[in-house]
Amino acid sequence: MKLQKIGLSGLISILAALTVGEFRFIPNSQFKIINSQALAQTQAQRKGEADRLLKQGIQQYQISQFQAALQSWQQALIIYREIKDRESEGKALGSLGNAYDSLGDYAKAIEYQQQSLAIAREIKDRQSEGNALGNLGSAYFSLGDYAKAIEYAQQKLAMAREIKDRQSEGAALRNLGIAYLSLGDYAKAIEYQQQSLAIAREIKDRQSEGKALGNLGNAYHSLGDYAKAIEYTQQSLAIAREIKDRQSEGKALGNLGNAYHSLGDYAKAIEYTQQLLAIAREIKDRQSEGKALGNLGLAYHSLGDYAKAIEYTQQLLAIAREIKDRESEGKALGNLGNTYRNLGDYAKAIEYAQQWLAIAREIKDRESEGKALGNLGNTYRNLGDYAKAIEYQQQSLAIAREIKDRQSEGKALGNLGIAYDSLGDYAKAIEYTQQDLAIAREIKDRESEGIALNNLGLALSKSGNLPAAEKTLLDSIKVSESLRAGLDDANKVSIFETQTNPYVNLQKVFIAQKKTNDALEIAERGRARAFVELLASRLAASASVQTTINPPTIQQIQQIAKEQNATLVEYSNIWNEALYIWVIKPTGEITFRSVDIKSLDINLPEATEQTRVSAATGRRGLNEQDTTLAEMIRGTRDALGVSAGDIANKQTANPPASTTAANSRIIYPKLQQSYQLLIQPIADLLPTDPNARVIFIPHQSLFLVPLVALQDPTGQYLIEKHTILTAPAIQILQLTHQSRQKIRQLSLQNNLVVGNPIMPKIGTPPRQLEPLPGSEREAITIAQLLNTKPITGSQATKASIAQQMLKARIIHLATHGLLNEVKRGDLPGAIALAPSGNDDGLLTSSEILDLKLNAELVVLSACNTGRGKLTGDGVLGLSRALISAGVSSIIVSLWLVPDAVTAELMVEFYRQLQLKPNKAQALRQAMLITMKMHPTPQDWAAFTLIGEAE
Repeated sequence: MKLQKIGLSGLISILAALTVGEFRFIPNSQFKIINSQALAQTQAQRKGEADRLLKQGIQQYQISQFQAALQSWQQALIIYREIKDRESEGKALGSLGNAYDSLGDYAKAIEYQQQSLAIAREIKDRQSEGNALGNLGSAYFSLGDYAKAIEYAQQKLAMAREIKDRQSEGAALRNLGIAYLSLGDYAKAIEYQQQSLAIAREIKDRQSEGKALGNLGNAYHSLGDYAKAIEYTQQSLAIAREIKDRQSEGKALGNLGNAYHSLGDYAKAIEYTQQLLAIAREIKDRQSEGKALGNLGLAYHSLGDYAKAIEYTQQLLAIAREIKDRESEGKALGNLGNTYRNLGDYAKAIEYAQQWLAIAREIKDRESEGKALGNLGNTYRNLGDYAKAIEYQQQSLAIAREIKDRQSEGKALGNLGIAYDSLGDYAKAIEYTQQDLAIAREIKDRESEGIALNNLGLALSKSGNLPAAEKTLLDSIKVSESLRAGLDDANKVSIFETQTNPYVNLQKVFIAQKKTNDALEIAERGRARAFVELLASRLAASASVQTTINPPTIQQIQQIAKEQNATLVEYSNIWNEALYIWVIKPTGEITFRSVDIKSLDINLPEATEQTRVSAATGRRGLNEQDTTLAEMIRGTRDALGVSAGDIANKQTANPPASTTAANSRIIYPKLQQSYQLLIQPIADLLPTDPNARVIFIPHQSLFLVPLVALQDPTGQYLIEKHTILTAPAIQILQLTHQSRQKIRQLSLQNNLVVGNPIMPKIGTPPRQLEPLPGSEREAITIAQLLNTKPITGSQATKASIAQQMLKARIIHLATHGLLNEVKRGDLPGAIALAPSGNDDGLLTSSEILDLKLNAELVVLSACNTGRGKLTGDGVLGLSRALISAGVSSIIVSLWLVPDAVTAELMVEFYRQLQLKPNKAQALRQAMLITMKMHPTPQDWAAFTLIGEAE
């Protein structure tokens, strides 16, 4: 009988017949053929089912459904073993290993990868052998065993090169780079990633190219070179978008968020992380969704918004538990512990850290175990239990050394140094911190190096070794400054917020050695550096030329005082413990005074805010119990009418019931208290001629003090004794002087006066700002004095006014000023102008910064125009934007000013300016004249002149 092909239906019929004993009709030879075909057919079916399960598991794994993927692959494995498909069995075993790795069960991950490796070697499948070696390296990496991770990655690399698999070679090089990064060997990490990048470009593998670029970004991030980190990550992001790899796009966005977080630019960190979150949810990648939520928690933690930090971290915890990602679950618990530690809830902090520790030990994650122990140590240090703090840090140190995690080893040593410093054992503090420093330098971790140098300098100063402390703190400052090189203005400001400690500590060390002039140089070096560099670059002859401007020396500071023909007064708040004050006379004589704030029992930020409240509201501040910061802030906002975003026309408040001095002057205790703190210590050094200029350089919250309104013991205001200006830094005065000279060479004649434009809408839902009829009258009168036409109502559009500002010598804007209601870009603040077309009418600080102005004077006759975000670089807002845009002198306000009285004050200012072209003296005379009719400081003391007087 001739053998014919038997179809599936025929095969089923034959098998059915076999089951009822009808085999007697089938010849033996044909039975063997049918049996063989039946078996082959069922094996093909079974393999098809297993392959489907394998593919299904991959899809589940990609969206972080690790438990579901595990089940699919386990079923596939059973079938592959049943049909004796060794190659596919090895692949299923490798996939199971990856699933257990993602679930945090590293022991099982290694077990399955070892089985996969054995099969690959048995069947001599070199490519699968390489994959298994790579996966084993990844599992050991997750365990924190970087030595073994490198060993396996090297084996994979050798095999890839042997079989000339360039793609696998690049992957092995990437893994080696990642492992060396975790070891803190950044040079090797970058070297391997560069090799991987070269291969990816050679074989035109865009996905691998993007991964290598992303890893280079991570390496430079760890080095503290955030500019390069962002540059490489942006390239990675561009490739991911080009090839429409949404998962890699999300990772790049997340890494950008991390970089901006490290820069202290939490707004951008949140923005990028929110984009990652959106992508993760879109592609249903639960693990990446959890990471995004966790990073948002970290960003809000850094912002001090602990409620939001806890909310986001709790969401991460829920996802980690849902997808059974034990590693992420542990990290979420650790982050919750850190947040509660900063809230002062040490019991909860310890509870969460203990839970993290238990998970880390359960899944044998040595790296996380070490970090959890470190967190426990930090919490016990906060509790003052230094013995336990040291015990936990020692355990953390032992693990870091065991797994050769140099970065974590350095941190543990640094934390031990801080603990011994708290104990007063400065010898041990120095010893441990020096070890921390050595590691940071060895692995070229510049950020950690700067921190270690600051901590070492502090310990050396406490031990009495002031010369060594001086050198060490200066080295810390040099490291910090190197990290700011190459960053844009906004990022320089952000990162400086994390770098202020060594500047303050070095001032203390210099003063302890009676090196008062050296301390002044450091005080100047530690403020407004980004502002100085930005302004210097704007004044440079060519924008393409890199501008370098060094901090001023004592000789240059003396020259600036002479150039300004003014007495300079620079303040420095030293940890709210002492207030350092330097007075530099036009002759070059420098005098130093110090105020012990602790002995006065004054909280400086609270005191300055209360001073502003007293001046702005007419409140005399007699309730001495109402001194907590929260009460002060709430009281200020209520009094200024901004608690509910009220920007309405604010009329003059009724003056307070007066207490009488000998001259029947109203006395404000808060204004007198601030006079005692800020002026009394140097009163004998200030000029006796009231027309002589005094330029104050405030620090931190002192920028908000209305200096003109401070009262001496007799009730006399400071403006009655002196002609007053302010500046963010002494060196800014040098630059505004250059700006003024440059402006005068242009001989501009146009003046621009704007008043009461058609008001724009703000808020949600949008509401129109109230009109300011007093500002319109103000503009009409001032325009006559300046021999120009006022621009009011619908004519005062943002587009038109911004264009006219470019050619104006004097710019007067009488309208609403907005503080926190509008923020676009990196700066808060906006000026209300008339909307037109698609233009909303809001001229923001960021937009002003982009203008090239040549004005000698800009007057912002509006509310809160001198306020903004307080930073180590000064006040970020409208005033900074205008000076950076090229204006040499500005007049701005510190609170919500009354419409009618402000109009009187401003008209009088321009009258006085025509009599004598000295802006500082004109503003002083205008205040003195307005004071006679409106005696409360609320009406006349809000404005301050920043920059040049003439």
